Amino acid sequence: MNQGTCKSCGRPILWIKTRAGKSMPCDPKPINYRIKPGGSLKLVTPAGDVISCEAVKDPAEAQSWGYTPHWSTCDAPDNFRGRAKR
Repeated sequence: MNQGTCKSCGRPILWIKTRAGKSMPCDPKPINYRIKPGGSLKLVTPAGDVISCEAVKDPAEAQSWGYTPHWSTCDAPDNFRGRAKR
């Protein structure tokens, strides 16, 4: 995982390489989760898996932890969306 700064909002980000080989910007705060197929929360694990889950506050209830994709919390995510297609 590489650290960086979002060029749109200026907040810190982590770059995590997904299993598909793409680098995904994520918020650096880890989130405890429990897997929930079809769940509305998507997280990226340190191993690069993108999972559907639900956040849990109690670490004893968590299956593991992951990171929120930064595009879901960024103030201006559309500034870079589709940039590779240009």
